[in-house]
Amino acid sequence: MTDQATAAPAAPAPPAARRGTLAAYARLAKLDIYDYYIGLPLVWAMLLPAVRWEPATLGLLALILIAEVAVVAAMVAFDDVTGYRDGSDAANYGSDAARRRLARKPLVAGTLTEAQALRFARAATALSVLLWALVLLAAPHRPWWAVALAALCLVASVQYSWGLKISYRGFQEIFLIGLGIGWVLVPYGLLTGEASGFAVVQAALFGFGPMLFGLYSNTNDAAGDRGAGRITVAALVPAHLNTAFIIAATAAESLLITGSTLAGIAPWWFSAVLAPVFALRAAQLFIGFVRRDILLARRLAIQTHRLTVVLLIGANLLAPALLAGAAG
Repeated sequence: MTDQATAAPAAPAPPAARRGTLAAYARLAKLDIYDYYIGLPLVWAMLLPAVRWEPATLGLLALILIAEVAVVAAMVAFDDVTGYRDGSDAANYGSDAARRRLARKPLVAGTLTEAQALRFARAATALSVLLWALVLLAAPHRPWWAVALAALCLVASVQYSWGLKISYRGFQEIFLIGLGIGWVLVPYGLLTGEASGFAVVQAALFGFGPMLFGLYSNTNDAAGDRGAGRITVAALVPAHLNTAFIIAATAAESLLITGSTLAGIAPWWFSAVLAPVFALRAAQLFIGFVRRDILLARRLAIQTHRLTVVLLIGANLLAPALLAGAAG
């Protein structure tokens, strides 16, 4: 037997992170992505001033936040397992690891096992059901549509990439905007018992944010999604039609803002306050489809969504002063 044979290297030890560190589970739950959760400060700002600071209001919003985090944790954990199994995460993150932070995909990065991720996803699902039941019990109002919408958001989230796999069946874009709408209207309805036209407009505008930056992600991931059988607009149609679809979706958001103002559903200041959003959306299209930097356009779209929410919160809080100024 040769020296080389006797000196054969031992099997490498598994990475320490395979033990399932808290950091790895936090990445699995995507706790650094808070773009759906910022709908709750918006809901708070939409409430009447006398209601905003009531302990029951703040307590319910805090409970809803925990419930939403649990739902998203279940959704993205199942999504990571599915993306790991079909190879789409390895394909979509491999070439852009430096820009897209491969560590956010613990299964591909090797910091969690598939079994660990599945246990986490199932536990988060069970916790989500319990927490939303507590939310409904604690809510001062329970209009049927808010209860039904809360249940739909929970079920659709868990089935996003698991079970029914709705994001693989051509419904991803609808889901992204729908979840955003639901997570503004549901808390608002549970706290007020109603949904005014202006509340629906703000909820829809909030939903446009995740959908639009999701469209840029899908554009970047089209080849990997297509190979995994995930049906998105970007994976299904030629590049020029996908570009047209994103332009149309961006224009629809702008029409929502201007149209609701002209129709009297939104107050006069609505379009003026959101003027920066128009410019930023145009910049995204230029960066993504003229400069061909889709990931930079996606990053700007995320920032635009966050700015939109900040502008809406500020405008809602200042609404009495704005209305008084207009009357004066």
